[in-house]
Amino acid sequence: MSTLITNIAELMTQDLEHRVLKNAAVVIEGERIAWLGSAEDAPAADDAVDAGGRAVLPGWVDSHTHLVFAGDRTAEFEARMAGESYSAGGIAVTMDATRRASDFDLTRLAMARVSEAVSQGTTYLETKTGYGLDIEHEARSARIASTVVDEVTYLGAHLVPLGTDADAYTDLVCGPMLDAVRPYVRWADVFCEEGAFTAEQSRRVLEACRAAGLGIRVHGNQLGEGPGVQLAVELGAASVDHVNYLSSRDVAVLAESWSGWSPDTGSGSRGTVATCLPACDLSTRQPLAPGRELLDAGVQVALASNCNPGTSYTSSMAFNVATAVLQMRLSVHEAVRAATYGGALALHREAGHDADGVRAVGSLAVGHRADLHMLNAPSATHLAYRPGMPLTYAVWRAGVRAR
Repeated sequence: MSTLITNIAELMTQDLEHRVLKNAAVVIEGERIAWLGSAEDAPAADDAVDAGGRAVLPGWVDSHTHLVFAGDRTAEFEARMAGESYSAGGIAVTMDATRRASDFDLTRLAMARVSEAVSQGTTYLETKTGYGLDIEHEARSARIASTVVDEVTYLGAHLVPLGTDADAYTDLVCGPMLDAVRPYVRWADVFCEEGAFTAEQSRRVLEACRAAGLGIRVHGNQLGEGPGVQLAVELGAASVDHVNYLSSRDVAVLAESWSGWSPDTGSGSRGTVATCLPACDLSTRQPLAPGRELLDAGVQVALASNCNPGTSYTSSMAFNVATAVLQMRLSVHEAVRAATYGGALALHREAGHDADGVRAVGSLAVGHRADLHMLNAPSATHLAYRPGMPLTYAVWRAGVRAR
């Protein structure tokens, strides 16, 4: 079954050629893109959809979320808005609520959050464990996550539970807990920050997880300058996320990690993506990550929602794109690219088939997964020009219309 989407005013491919096509069309066949180009040259298909002069771009790739949780942290948010500073301690509140919730409720809640994200144009999602923080509940979170999202990350190293020895807990994360979650996860992460895990503890976690065959990523440099960025690059992490406080050396190290990669062909060794989380920065009243400086230095940047109950309870990638344009000084094209291709790059899903057969996401090209986001607007510029407006008109996820 093939579907022709035609009369597209602006088709923003976000492929390696950075094409923006006018009066364009796309043909979907099964779960893949079979053709794209000028509407005048479009081939016949089994079905046709008239875009009505609307814009089409790749579906958002949200490469950093925390969707498997129960409970509410409204009081913490109110206190922060009243002037209290953010600390990682609120994670324990969510841990207690998540442990008490049933499998059914945790699954139902996570599925509802995924549905919200998809309805706003997100077509590929990562999420993390990290609200169980013992073997039983981390394994349960990983299992549930694997049934509702595309990519699962093990974050047993989210916080040391209250009253637990940090080194003993790190041993648990690197050993029995890792063994328990391994069947359900592709990635591992660590919160390398004062009040969470030290550089040495973080290194132990990342090296153990890498030895177990997992890709690695890092929460780093959120609350102040620290070792997270340089540890991530040294160990070859796919991404380092938050990156609010960066020294000139941090920026240089991230840029150097991409020196062997060609942005024109996508070939060569990938470096470490800097993932900016602007909705979280606003909620915690941290300075916005220096996205403009990172891009100018040659760093590959992603935007993600960081949807979680404490510091960024939103899955709206459009909100993050608008913030990146209006407050981080990215262009619309750069912000959309960071929220699509950048997220795919951070998840190693930007090109071709990996061993598990997943098609490329985050860009529109023949053979890539047919993840499309149609706006109720003639161009992607409206995402920042009309911030906060519900501009998602239609969504295709792996070739299936989801909205």
